[in-house]
Amino acid sequence: MGLGEIFSSAFRSIASNLTRAALTLLGVLIGVGSVILLVGVGSGASASVTSRIEGLGTNIITVSSGMSRYGNAGGGSGSGSTSAQSLTMASANALQKSDAAPDVAQVVPQVSTSTTVAYGSQSTSTQVLGVTPNYFTVTDTKLAQGTAFQTIDNTLARNTAVIGADLAQTLFGSGDNAVGKTITVDSTPFTVYGVMAEKDTTGGSSVNEDVIVPIARAQRSLTGYGNLSSLTLQAKSTQAVNNAAAEATDIIAGQMGIQPANATFTVTTQSELLSTTSSVTSSLTTMLAAIAAISLVVGGIGVTNIMLVTVSERTREIGIRKALGAPRWVISLQFVIEATILSTVGGLLGVGTAFALSSMTIAGIKPVITLGSVVLAFGVSVAIGIIFGGYPAIRASSLKPVEALRHE
Repeated sequence: MGLGEIFSSAFRSIASNLTRAALTLLGVLIGVGSVILLVGVGSGASASVTSRIEGLGTNIITVSSGMSRYGNAGGGSGSGSTSAQSLTMASANALQKSDAAPDVAQVVPQVSTSTTVAYGSQSTSTQVLGVTPNYFTVTDTKLAQGTAFQTIDNTLARNTAVIGADLAQTLFGSGDNAVGKTITVDSTPFTVYGVMAEKDTTGGSSVNEDVIVPIARAQRSLTGYGNLSSLTLQAKSTQAVNNAAAEATDIIAGQMGIQPANATFTVTTQSELLSTTSSVTSSLTTMLAAIAAISLVVGGIGVTNIMLVTVSERTREIGIRKALGAPRWVISLQFVIEATILSTVGGLLGVGTAFALSSMTIAGIKPVITLGSVVLAFGVSVAIGIIFGGYPAIRASSLKPVEALRHE
């Protein structure tokens, strides 16, 4: 019996019970499709978050409360008190005026608070950021309508605001120009100067719902003149980021009267944030793939089940073929081929289904199908046919001709 005849016999056996074969294919399809699609979701989330971080610029540095990674930048451990020190406008001014920070190009002090924003009968709770005008250039924030507020607006503490795209939609509705209108922020009126272009929200918060106002006005009307929420720094170049971070640590610690090793603030670069995010999303992708792989194993069990049933139904046929001299390897190979055909076709259908569904948005994320996940999932589905079809094949080839012929 040649290989062609073995394949022909395997196809005939599958075609003789299409319903059972279709259900087996469905199990493999779901398993393969789930692995590819969920890995795609993880990859999509990673790509989106990476894009957002890189969109801020690779030369951006954030300073916030907490122990500094660059604590030893200035050398020495010191013993200064660290319990009551926080970021203030004095910290920002020290950086802006110091000649000891040649690699720091710009400094953006920030304060923030959550409050109610209203226009007419529409109101919502959101975050208000108080910043200096250079915030828009440092963070590369684009405007869809109007303009950003200027230095004179901050100097005079004018009631001007730039709002996020989603907030504009909430307050003013679609197609309604918000520029020039007056909104109420925690009972204080602000004139809308501009509306920011919509930003991707995947993987974290964005400014789409925020109100951005001059920091002088925010401190006067909303937050008070206490501590800053953070500082956003722009290094002069990507290559100067680490030097700028070290310089910022030394200067801010000096302004606070503490040693850099005892810094009560964190200096974080975009590369660090990108590395951390990549690690988290990689772990998430692995977890999703592991969960999906369970359904692929279940599909393999389904292949084993149908092949065991097939062996049971064709016991007499196996006995006749063995009585006519068919060797064990031919009997075994036929059942392995049947199982492999089922898992291969199911795998191909699973790949096609995953590509079809990848055009959809899942949990706010557009999946990114990777070649590696396709090859791995399809390869595993073929291996499942060989491995999970192996036991039924061995069982079929081990049947004794006399006992097989007596089988009813």
